[in-house]
Amino acid sequence: MAVHPRHATRSPPLSSHLPAQARGGSDPSHGSGLARFNALSPEAAHSALLHCCGSRRWAHRVAAHRPYPDFGALRAAADEASYDLSQADLSEALACEFPPELEHGAAYAALLALDAAHAEYERTFGHAFVICLDGHTPAEQADQLLAAIRRRMALEVDEERAISADELRRVAQARLADLTHWLTSADGVSAAEFGLFAPVG
Repeated sequence: MAVHPRHATRSPPLSSHLPAQARGGSDPSHGSGLARFNALSPEAAHSALLHCCGSRRWAHRVAAHRPYPDFGALRAAADEASYDLSQADLSEALACEFPPELEHGAAYAALLALDAAHAEYERTFGHAFVICLDGHTPAEQADQLLAAIRRRMALEVDEERAISADELRRVAQARLADLTHWLTSADGVSAAEFGLFAPVG
């Protein structure tokens, strides 16, 4: 799905910058990527992490606890930081999100229906619809998105906010996996290179 026009002024998450071969995987076994992440300057790590979750407090906490001995420790720290988000932190993170994008080749009718559903959702809740689609094939994603949006549109604001927070946590985990994959495949990464990834928001 093309970048939603209502979000044209925002920078897309890090995963949209990644080489195609480094995206979409969840295998956390790339130790060299984690080692490179541990070695980044605080500024570069914070900038990269803001593409995983748009809360500055979340990014600061995850960056500050380096070095991580393994990817599981990084995931655990990210989860803890996610669970500790204040309402203001959550609002900041949600304000940085885009509607989920479908893989190329999605039916035009599905794209139109999703665009309308996203617009209605944003009018109701004031932020982009957040959902983690890990485990669903590209062919399933459009139906999953439409069904989830319609189901969650019926929720009260507080209930939907809690669900969005948990989906944001899961999305951040997936983006951390993307980040370590990309760092593994990259031929050396410097803080200057991470400067190419302007923080979301």
